[in-house]
Amino acid sequence: MLTRGWRSGTALLATVGLVSLAALAAAPAPDAAAASADSIQGKEQWVLSMLNAQSAWSVTRGAGVTVAVIDSGVNPHVSDLSGSVITGPDYTGVNTRPSSRDWGVHGTWMASLIAGHGHDGGLSGVTGTAPAAQILSVRVIPDRADPHYGKYEREEEARIQQSLANGIKYAVTHGAKVISMSIGYSAPSNTVRAELQDAYDHGVVVIASAGNSGGPGSNKHGHLVPGSFPADYPGVISVSAVSASGTVAGFSSDTLSVKVAAPGVSVPAQGRDGQYWLVSGTSPACALVAGVAALIKSKYPRLAPDLVARALTSTTTDRPADGYDSHVGFGIVDAAAALTKAGRLAGVRPVATSIKATVRYHGVLPPAPVRPRGSGLLVLFSLLALTSLVLIAAAGTRLAVLRRAQGRANR
Repeated sequence: MLTRGWRSGTALLATVGLVSLAALAAAPAPDAAAASADSIQGKEQWVLSMLNAQSAWSVTRGAGVTVAVIDSGVNPHVSDLSGSVITGPDYTGVNTRPSSRDWGVHGTWMASLIAGHGHDGGLSGVTGTAPAAQILSVRVIPDRADPHYGKYEREEEARIQQSLANGIKYAVTHGAKVISMSIGYSAPSNTVRAELQDAYDHGVVVIASAGNSGGPGSNKHGHLVPGSFPADYPGVISVSAVSASGTVAGFSSDTLSVKVAAPGVSVPAQGRDGQYWLVSGTSPACALVAGVAALIKSKYPRLAPDLVARALTSTTTDRPADGYDSHVGFGIVDAAAALTKAGRLAGVRPVATSIKATVRYHGVLPPAPVRPRGSGLLVLFSLLALTSLVLIAAAGTRLAVLRRAQGRANR
């Protein structure tokens, strides 16, 4: 997770326990290549199994959906993302070239976990949770090792937040149906919130990493975990990290913004250098869930963001005893079950909702929608109207008779 501290001038790559698997990727001989494929895919199997992703792929692999990776940039030339990346703008304000080995490190890892399709016919490399999806790379923050990171570090907070807002706006206007943000800011921004509102209103599902601040007991002073944005904004699906055993990772933030959990400890990913790495943090957990959201939007493109969130949160595995807790939210995402639930929800015409209707982003709440009348009510109203006409006619006839009788009496 890439983080930016509010007015602190601090941004860092908060990914825990990086391990290089470069030796596994360097395989000039056929036998060594097979060993490499077995090693990478073997290390990844628990991730896909925990998410039940392979069962979901019998329905869809994410084709037709663009996932915006708002991050440090994505190298489109790595083997497992070849042909799947559209490169968008760079809003960081620094002029590091994409050819730099320190450009797009974090972003490429995340993209591979979303839309990696492996190589050699899928027999080698990393497979993301939505391997047929398209990636739109939007760069809003440099990696810590970026040669121009110092310049970014000195930027005003308003400009940093505007960069994120610009990135969200670009993603929405260029067709993204899912936005993945494995980044964190310690303060909210009205500008960013407004762009997230617009994304929601356009049917875009937004996923963010919950943060790597650990639980309250893990903080140096024993204070509550600080807020992390965009995860804390309304309408955003915040993701925490669990290990292969399903237990919450010690670094994963304990916060009420958490909606669901996903693998986030030693997750295999392809780096911008083409090599393979084991990455840990709420960043990979976020990316994996963004891929699952892409599967849902691929099969049910008109499903509203709140219903996508409902499909994800109502079908989890390892649900907490009380149904929810602030470590793992509603539990670990199950891609196949979420896809099935999404199908049922897609058949329901929901009452129009919006983030602004629940949190009053822009002032007055809209009037409650008028419920459509069924055929039963229509028949009832018709009978009442007919009865009224009969009564009126009868009353008119009686009045005419009385007047004629009165006229004869007066003669």
